[in-house]
Amino acid sequence: MTPQTSRLCSLEFFPPRTPEGIEKLRATRCQLAQLKPAFCSVTFGAGGSTREGTLATVLEFRDGGLEAAPHLSCIGSSRESIREVLNEYRSHGIRHLIALRGDLPSGSADVGDLRYASDLVAFIRQETGDWFHIDVAAYPEYHPQARSPGDDLAAFKRKIDAGANSAITQYFYNPQSYWHFVDACAAQGIDVPIVPGIMPIGSFTKLARFSDACGAEIPRWMRKKLESYGDDTASIRAFGLDVVTELADGLLARGAPGLHFYTLNQAALTTAIWQRLGL
Repeated sequence: MTPQTSRLCSLEFFPPRTPEGIEKLRATRCQLAQLKPAFCSVTFGAGGSTREGTLATVLEFRDGGLEAAPHLSCIGSSRESIREVLNEYRSHGIRHLIALRGDLPSGSADVGDLRYASDLVAFIRQETGDWFHIDVAAYPEYHPQARSPGDDLAAFKRKIDAGANSAITQYFYNPQSYWHFVDACAAQGIDVPIVPGIMPIGSFTKLARFSDACGAEIPRWMRKKLESYGDDTASIRAFGLDVVTELADGLLARGAPGLHFYTLNQAALTTAIWQRLGL
């Protein structure tokens, strides 16, 4: 495979909630730091439920020599609470955000002051000007709550028009869905980088659960193959490494601006794919 050295490749993590999780993430971070990612993003729980953990994780990554970008979701939050978070991030010199609508905390009916990610992007620009580089989410296989592909594309365009600089996609295993989405965006005059999200495969049951929740399709041939391995974790991982490496290599070869790996706070699979790609 051709080394793909010029692309911006990044990694995603979630803030650990236990002392054991914190130690495990430190070990993972040390391993993945050797890959020299462009940046690491850190998720932000429903209604800001991991706000402190997100910031603490971002600062720890930065202390370890890695660029880090916190996620910020608006659903269930007030303008004032989001303003506080933005001020806190600015005070720490953070310049990169992943702006998302997010999901309501379970049991809550209060959507907050900002209903959509486009509202959040507009609010960030209104409050902070060009201080932040803002990434937003994109859905090549369409957001599970979108009424139609046209509505989904219009929602994405609103985020870009509100001031987003670039986008990271939901993971997918059908590359044609990504290229079709990129072409549809270009036809609408959207010219920001749209970076494919990459999900390594370590467990079929976890992958199926994630995919059902977020609307990412596991192609039938992949699903059948993964099901056929049963509890044979080694075979699932070996097959997953081959499939995901081939997917990622094809995306870069055809001109994708980079890759964003959903690590699930694990190092081994992302490292293996990264090395196979010659990144």
